[in-house]
Amino acid sequence: MPQLEASPVIDFQSEGYKDAYSRINAIVIEGELEANDNYKQLAERLSEHKDDLLKLAKMENRHMKGFQACGRNLDVTPDMPFAKAFFSPLHDNFQTAWQEGKIVTCLLIQSLIIETFAIAAYNIYIPVADDFARKITEGVVKDEYLHLNFGEEWLKANFAEAKAELEAANRQNLPLVWKMLNQVETDAAVLGMEKDALVEDFMITYGEALANIGFNSREVMKLSAQGLAAA
Repeated sequence: MPQLEASPVIDFQSEGYKDAYSRINAIVIEGELEANDNYKQLAERLSEHKDDLLKLAKMENRHMKGFQACGRNLDVTPDMPFAKAFFSPLHDNFQTAWQEGKIVTCLLIQSLIIETFAIAAYNIYIPVADDFARKITEGVVKDEYLHLNFGEEWLKANFAEAKAELEAANRQNLPLVWKMLNQVETDAAVLGMEKDALVEDFMITYGEALANIGFNSREVMKLSAQGLAAA
């Protein structure tokens, strides 16, 4: 298949683009760092999956380095304080769940919400990325589906016991995604990424993950709708 060409109207060297990119680039770097840390923590408790989880953590670390290279390629310094604040609600909820021994909640936050958020963002970004970043991001997306699959398979295997906690965790954490999308709507638009497309891609992938785990169509619709008022 022919490669999608980046839109000719985007000036990757403009000050406006670089300013927006400093925050979006920081978000993907921080997101991969968070994922690396989260999978390392999960490996401590899910000892039977320790090797797999540590492999996922290493993969996330490699992705982080790739996105750091994307910033350097455009001579952009990522705004990491912004990114840390951006992820702090999900980060704090993961750590609270971890302290309470709620592995199901931790997996929903990392393996479903964060991975789906990343997949949606990367899918929408690839067609409008500069050549260097496009190649990096295309490689990352292939890996992210593996991460999503790990969480799906574990939650599917433990669905009966996990269902109630999944519903509670979804109710608590899904609304945060819409707030996060609203926070970056303007910057994403500068990069050529439309919020509506991001929302649609996220909803489709997240809904598919919920269905794969064991929720029926009615439940998937109900769970997916939670937090939409914040969108």
